[in-house]
Amino acid sequence: MRDARSMAMRMWSLLVSGLVLGASLSGPVSAQAPSGGSGDDVTLIRGGTILTVTRGRIENGSILIRGGKIAAVGRDIEAPPGAKVIEARGKYIMPGIIDCHSHIAIDGGVNEGTLSVTSMVRIEDVLDPTDINIYRDLAGGVTTANILHGSANAIGGQNAVIKLRWGKTAREMLFEGAMPGIKFALGENPKRSNFTPPPGTPRRYPATRLGVEYTIREAFTQARNYMRQWEEYERRKRAGENVVPPRRDLKLEPLVEVLQGKRLVHAHAYRADEILMLIRLAEEFGFKVATFQHVLEGYKVARELAAHGAGASTFSDWWAYKVEAYDAIPYNGAIMARKGVIVSFNSDSAELARRLNLEAAKAMKYGGLSEDEALALITINPAKQLRIDHRVGSIEVGKDADLVIYSGHPLSVYSIVEKVFIDGQLYFDREADLARRAEIQKEKEALKARERSAERRPGPRGRPPEEP
Repeated sequence: MRDARSMAMRMWSLLVSGLVLGASLSGPVSAQAPSGGSGDDVTLIRGGTILTVTRGRIENGSILIRGGKIAAVGRDIEAPPGAKVIEARGKYIMPGIIDCHSHIAIDGGVNEGTLSVTSMVRIEDVLDPTDINIYRDLAGGVTTANILHGSANAIGGQNAVIKLRWGKTAREMLFEGAMPGIKFALGENPKRSNFTPPPGTPRRYPATRLGVEYTIREAFTQARNYMRQWEEYERRKRAGENVVPPRRDLKLEPLVEVLQGKRLVHAHAYRADEILMLIRLAEEFGFKVATFQHVLEGYKVARELAAHGAGASTFSDWWAYKVEAYDAIPYNGAIMARKGVIVSFNSDSAELARRLNLEAAKAMKYGGLSEDEALALITINPAKQLRIDHRVGSIEVGKDADLVIYSGHPLSVYSIVEKVFIDGQLYFDREADLARRAEIQKEKEALKARERSAERRPGPRGRPPEEP
């Protein structure tokens, strides 16, 4: 007879796989592997309306994918022999959505909150490729995400840029060649005014906004001295001297990379005064802030942001959820964009990431951005902020074939993601997904029936029978 415990474990596995994707717009669905294939695979997406973002709209257009790259874009493209053809008539095709601020796929907590400076910790070391939110966000059209450390620290951990290659390992999800970054934070979170420590636990420094500035300044002062020690060591070594290298400091090495322009700074910030503070500090030490995250008062200092060269990764219309957010306005993104700031809309939420296309649409209502400008907020602009725009963010020949097929215009609330490609491989197919849900539900019911039957057949002394 079958082992009841084995059956129960199988039941649990199916229940999990049913959750394994609460994915798109309606209830739980199952996971699915990418289509796979060699780097020589050829696919033609034919007959759809192509929203290139950077080169306008192409009606009744086609996209030829070869070896994971976009090989041709336009009308009247013939399918090469052996190519897989996907009909997209009546549908819309846009670049994969890029979320510049995400916390999905992190195993073991988003914050290392014990110290004010935790630049030595790395998100890539704790990526969880089985996090169901990867698949759910993929089902919403997201193909790339900037996975950030939390905001408990003035200087937090190192980020990881990933492609949502569901079914791959954590290492395989890393965006190859993406410029490394690090998370900073200003305001309520790092000074812990919104956090009550356990009884008897002393408050962690800093406890004020000016203390946050000092913490960052002191860290970069140490990093600059550390950098100079290594430069002096290298100089003397080249001169032929037998010298002992400085002691390595894993906390300061990422900050040296910031000073050298090799690592991007992504700074959590809300208030205009704090945004200006970090801009001035960065310019004093000779580096640029790549993006201010949230930046809800960015509209007050948009010219200063543009002059510094910082990007702004903000929300469409979030406000009043804490004191720092009281001056937020829905016109923030459009105002900054009109002043020359590269602006993106992010999620900061695994759930919101599933509809970033609709967040972008709000910028047309609040600020009057054009269709292409709105789509840029979730495609080419975050790609520029992450320095990966040569690979993704628009539909152009030579770029990665990260594409989303919508049932209708992606800025419409009635449109649904139907297919998502990453590197030319199909990672989400709504039709196949719905079919798989029915299969899993059928198998669940069969297992339930067998489990009930086993419980009704007691073994010796009333216990369920077990195999030897």
